[in-house]
Amino acid sequence: MIPADVRDDILRRIRDAEAEHGVRVLLAVESGSRAWGFESPNSDYDARFIYVHPKDWYVSVGLEEQRDVIEYPIVDDIDINGWDLRKALRLFWKSNPAFVEWIQSSIVYTQHGSFADDARQLLPSVYSCESGIYHYRSMAKTNFRGYLKGDMVPLKKYFYVLRPLLAVRWLERYGTAAPIEFSKLMHLLGDDRTLLADIEVLLAKKRAAPELGLDRPVASINAFIEAELTRLETVAPARFERGDVLPELNSLFHRSLAQAWT
Repeated sequence: MIPADVRDDILRRIRDAEAEHGVRVLLAVESGSRAWGFESPNSDYDARFIYVHPKDWYVSVGLEEQRDVIEYPIVDDIDINGWDLRKALRLFWKSNPAFVEWIQSSIVYTQHGSFADDARQLLPSVYSCESGIYHYRSMAKTNFRGYLKGDMVPLKKYFYVLRPLLAVRWLERYGTAAPIEFSKLMHLLGDDRTLLADIEVLLAKKRAAPELGLDRPVASINAFIEAELTRLETVAPARFERGDVLPELNSLFHRSLAQAWT
């Protein structure tokens, strides 16, 4: 899925980031359309990573705000940036959708220690399906109203609506964080053969068309989207009652810090 030369370039950039900033990368993955399974031929590579500083960085008294992100400009269609471990775990506690998707990506560039496995183990006790439903519902609504109402519409935006709508169905049915691959969500469409066939055709077009490719709206897909958004307007997600997971997150932080610099 990721050409060998691109993978090598991304790994080189990760090593350069470690050397430049004096950090250790714990996990680096592909996110975005390539991880979701509906990339275009010219889609960017969206490499994301979690990194950790040496211990003294976290315990020193600084006079200025400590920067907790590493960002680089897009070069040769490679978009690469990362979050500091402490920032990432704080966002994990808030069920941040980006972090939750990163640790579930099946395209892994590199990982160090047990951080990724440990974070995935904590996912059921940390992640709020309630927050997830609100997030994905909003994403679907925004993309549908903003991009899919014209005579010609961006192909990719259909999947920026369909994937979150199916993620909501997953959360409602299974009560766990939804997988990020679109193919793993398709069964939630049921047995509507026309809709399924039209989505398969659209997916093939998306994979063959440029990133900004346009096409005419698809009636069956639009009807499904509108019906699902209408249904979700009346849905009140079950209130998420989380236990005290901060001790486990703190333990993960200290364990990852120790593993990184041993």
